[in-house]
This record gives sequence, structure tokens and C-alpha cells, in this order.
Amino acid sequence: MFYIGCFFTQGSSYISAYTYGLIHRLHHAHTDKAEDPHSPHNDPNPFMMMWTTRNNYFNLYIGKTDAAEKYKKNLPDWERFDKIAHNYITRFCWIAIYIIVYALLATAWWQWLFLPATIIMGSLQGMAVNWWAHKFGYENYKLTNTSKNILPFDFIFWGEAYHNNHHKHPQRPNNATRWFEWDMGFQTMVFLQKLRIIKIK
Repeated sequence: MFYIGCFFTQGSSYISAYTYGLIHRLHHAHTDKAEDPHSPHNDPNPFMMMWTTRNNYFNLYIGKTDAAEKYKKNLPDWERFDKIAHNYITRFCWIAIYIIVYALLATAWWQWLFLPATIIMGSLQGMAVNWWAHKFGYENYKLTNTSKNILPFDFIFWGEAYHNNHHKHPQRPNNATRWFEWDMGFQTMVFLQKLRIIKIK
């Protein structure tokens, strides 16, 4: 359900849940260090960080680089599905669909300027969280890394803006810790639990 849901909502930005989980664990293990797969401290600007993240991701995905077995434990893996959903032919099909949608709905030339952002929306979201949240914001916890909370009320990133909270408590499903913080992603988990689709530990 969630693999297919990610595929239809992420479209051309779809990435392997297994490799994403792996790269995320490596980020926590090596935050702000040279081994960090996506750190603003390893690149001079957010676009270079996006490119570095892309290379590190694909090197892990194709097996060019490896990670310790402890980082691979209990990661979701549907290899047969990824062969269909995670390839350039499928990505170009999504891009064609986006172009058709823009052609049907765009009413002014400047609206087409949003097409590139639509195509790489997943990368832009990752860049925003991983660049901004290590550069700007407030801290609830003093840690050995530069993670910060971008927004006091996260209505954009569904809880991912609470990056400092997440680095302090990486196993917690609710990234909000203070009274004014609101994690919409966690509230969605609560709703899915009520429907008996998931069970929150």
C-alpha cells in the first residue's frame, strides 16, 4: 500500500524506500561529518548538496558503495516493484503526464516555470529540510551536530521541519516536543492507526 502510494504521490521523484532508509540512517550516524551523505557542511551551496545526495543515493542503490550490515536491518524492500517504479523510462512517463497536465491547466506562460520544480519536487523537499535545518532555525536540544527546527509550527513539511527534535529522538514517530509544535505527519499516523492500517510503537 505504502510503496504504491509513494509511487503515485512522488511520481518522477520516486526513490527506493530501502535506499532512502539506508541513507537516512547514515546521515544520523555521521551527521555533519565527511561520511554524512547529505550535509550542508560538505558542500558550498544547496544545489551542490543536492547533487552530492543524488550521487550518494544512486551509489548505494546500485551497490557501487556499501554500508555496514547494522544500517540495513529491518528496512522495507520490494525489489521487483522498484524495478518498475525506479527507472528512467518510468520517470520520463511521469514527466510526460506533468506536461500534459500543464498543457491542459496552465493559463499563462509563467506558470510553466513551475514545471521543473514539479519534476524534481522530492529533491527540492530534501534539500530544503537537509540544508535549512542545519543552517537556520531554533534548537530545543544542544547536540553535537548543527540540526535545527526550521518552523515553530510546521504546516509545510509535515513534521520534518523539527529536525533538531528528530536528531535528539530519532526513534520517536512524533517529531513535535514543545506545546506549540505540531507534527502533521504524526497526526496522520494516529489516523491510520485508528483505521487499523498501522500500529504505532
